[in-house]
Amino acid sequence: MNETSMQPAEARITKVNRLLVSQSRPADDKSPYFDLASKYNIQIEFRPFIQIQGESFKDFRRQKINILAHTAIIFTSRNAIDHFFRICQEGRVDVPADMKYFCISEQTANYLQKYIVIRKRKIFNGTKTATELFDLIKKHKSEKFLFPCSNIRRNDIPEFMDTSGLHFTEAEMYETVSTNLSDLEISSYDIIALFSPSGVNSLLVNFPDFDQNGTRIAAFGPTTAKAVIEAGLTLDIEAPLPNAPSMTGALDLYLKKTNP
Repeated sequence: MNETSMQPAEARITKVNRLLVSQSRPADDKSPYFDLASKYNIQIEFRPFIQIQGESFKDFRRQKINILAHTAIIFTSRNAIDHFFRICQEGRVDVPADMKYFCISEQTANYLQKYIVIRKRKIFNGTKTATELFDLIKKHKSEKFLFPCSNIRRNDIPEFMDTSGLHFTEAEMYETVSTNLSDLEISSYDIIALFSPSGVNSLLVNFPDFDQNGTRIAAFGPTTAKAVIEAGLTLDIEAPLPNAPSMTGALDLYLKKTNP
């Protein structure tokens, strides 16, 4: 058992000087992270713990998937769109104009214009959740669906398609891999903010002898929190909270205690 998990919660609430956010630095200087840095006089560093790597067309061919045997594509992210059209280009696949696109959100649907003329295509989108997407798919049960995805993905869409008895093919076109973090002095950070189970895995892959000691771990989302706990680490800060729907909001509440 991690020794830190046996410490009283109060003993771990000590002053914070350095925070490591396992994401890219925000492009907007008005990001709430910079407000936190100023408000609590702390140093915040940004470093992505994971990265997306496209699968080669040669590896994709091993899946023996005929893209043109499908009449509809399910997109849940911009990465999926980018790598689907990359694979099509490398394989000289000309996507027909009558192909239907089912997107998880309007933002994802709008991203399609990078590759196609949206107004001439049949595009359906929810607003944010997979449940809304399922309602749209149910209205088009006769379609043959292709699902471009990563080697690491949620189970909700494959499970829904399977239980609904729909024609469905899962196509792995990219993968989520750990970033090389060997140059970081990981023990020098007072808080490490993590956003996915893959991020937790990257921490452990890069630092197999990681000893948490007084380092606080912040996790966004229940699956990330679960991964932190299953890794034997102490979860100090969890987001979202009812009164703090974002990671920065949860950090703000915590820093009020540590850096008054």
